[in-house]
Amino acid sequence: MRDFRGIPDRGFDGRGNFTLGIKEHTIFPELEADRVDNPKGMNITIVTSAQSDKEGKHLLEQLGMPFRK
Repeated sequence: MRDFRGIPDRGFDGRGNFTLGIKEHTIFPELEADRVDNPKGMNITIVTSAQSDKEGKHLLEQLGMPFRK
């Protein structure tokens, strides 16, 4: 991913959960992009046991989430 600079961290909900939106599902390498007639977007929510956004972000960073610096 040539121009990837990380995921923005503004998707936290105040309780440590994180949501991000994807415009096209064709970013996943398992899908054959030439066989997709109508690309679809999606929202992905990661629900954590963290009590705050700070704790949630730290947890996701430790799991390898590439937040934008």
